[in-house]
Amino acid sequence: MATAEMAVRPGREVAAADGPPARRGIPFLVAAPSGTGKTTVCRAVVARDPDIAFSVSHTTRPPREGERDGVDYHFVSEAEFRRLVDEDAFVEWAEYAGNNYGTSWRALEEPLAAGRDLLLEIEVQGARQVRERRDDVRFLFLLPPSLAELERRLRARGTDSEEAIQHRLALVRRELAAAEVFDYALVNDDLEGCIGDVLSIIAAERRGEREALRRRYGRSAVLAQWERRLG
Repeated sequence: MATAEMAVRPGREVAAADGPPARRGIPFLVAAPSGTGKTTVCRAVVARDPDIAFSVSHTTRPPREGERDGVDYHFVSEAEFRRLVDEDAFVEWAEYAGNNYGTSWRALEEPLAAGRDLLLEIEVQGARQVRERRDDVRFLFLLPPSLAELERRLRARGTDSEEAIQHRLALVRRELAAAEVFDYALVNDDLEGCIGDVLSIIAAERRGEREALRRRYGRSAVLAQWERRLG
């Protein structure tokens, strides 16, 4: 089983089994309050960039309409999820809105070792754990245009009860307080623009242009602008 010591910095060359050293993949983590649109953004990024793969997480929540096991998530029972936790199979896991979500070491290490960049869609709680356990991940935080717009999106989804919506809105404030673990922040007030921004960050990271990225998407500056806009 993979361990925390297996983390390797992106861009470092690793020996290929049958040839010269190959580029190691870069993991990109995207997190956001529920209803911000991170799943839509992540799916579009993977569809448009052939050099990045989507990391498939485990969850105990029931599949939503159109979701496929092994493609969108690995849907497992509470008992199976607990077994995996006990075996330290997850680099991160968290309970969110009454359901468990987790990312396995295997889901990360296999594509990265093969030189494939990886996109992880993870809850904010889980992102904290990844920050503590790996030093090769790039962290992106998506923000809704406003809290009022976030509530509208949650209601428009039609998948949550009133109690669940209120719980998610209360959770948003705690998630915003945890944003310091992220490298970059983006406001999803225009879907195509947000997708383009994520693709730009990925491309610039591959080129090693981190200083320019910090100036445009640095978490502290973007959050400050967002908070001022809320008044």
